[in-house]
Amino acid sequence: MASLSRDPVEFVRDQGGVARSARLKAEGLSWRVVADAVGEGRLLRIRRSWLALPDADPTLRAAARAGVVVSCLSAAEHLGLWVAKPRGAHVAASPHAGRVDVLEGTRVHRAHPVVPRHPDALVDALENALVFVATCVPHEEALVVWESALNKQLVSAEAMSRLALPGRARSILDEVQPFADSGLETIVIARLRWMKVRLLAQAHLHGHRVDLLIEERLVLQIDGAHHVGAQRAEDIRHDAVLTLNGFHVIRVGYRQIIDDWPSVQYLVSRAVAQGLHLRRGR
Repeated sequence: MASLSRDPVEFVRDQGGVARSARLKAEGLSWRVVADAVGEGRLLRIRRSWLALPDADPTLRAAARAGVVVSCLSAAEHLGLWVAKPRGAHVAASPHAGRVDVLEGTRVHRAHPVVPRHPDALVDALENALVFVATCVPHEEALVVWESALNKQLVSAEAMSRLALPGRARSILDEVQPFADSGLETIVIARLRWMKVRLLAQAHLHGHRVDLLIEERLVLQIDGAHHVGAQRAEDIRHDAVLTLNGFHVIRVGYRQIIDDWPSVQYLVSRAVAQGLHLRRGR
């Protein structure tokens, strides 16, 4: 048990800025010490069950106030996952919970979680968040989030496969490729899969990884915001090395993929039609 003189503010800070009152009591902090911190404005009381720092994450404070957990796309963003487009705030509540008082426009998901929620949690378990993502947003956007989670090694496909997943989540799990390096790569692979050619993300060719290798010889490179300066010069050098070694390189940018996908599909489909994805002599 912690010392009665322990500072409740530091304890709440260690918990991420928001903590259940019961946690402080379990740690041996007296109600008087906590009450003094609240009276001095160093802690804020949220409902009867929660305490927060004045500078705590507003999203977590709102979740504690409403008796919900941050989930779905909001949890994905909180965890630093690649989210294709913002779609407002998302929270989760027990399917048997009564009226949930949240800000207008907040999406409240009500379903039994696949992973039990701890009473202290204000951000849903990643597995639960991914299940909600699968049923909440278009397939391609959900795939981006799932592959981002696998790429960051926050969860494994094998572990997810052992959960009681609903149908849409199971179909996304069957499709995910954990080797895509960014959400853009995930989007490109999903949009080119109809061509029935091998698509290999992050293939290692002549000293560097390429974003996408199509069959044996067609390389699709995707430029993000970091492709400038020295990085851009190295990209150009590596493109030349690939060309000298019999590869055909197509380089596209973020805006082409998001805002002008037909132009990207045109380039790739014509390159495949010309056989540039195959070894010479085939």
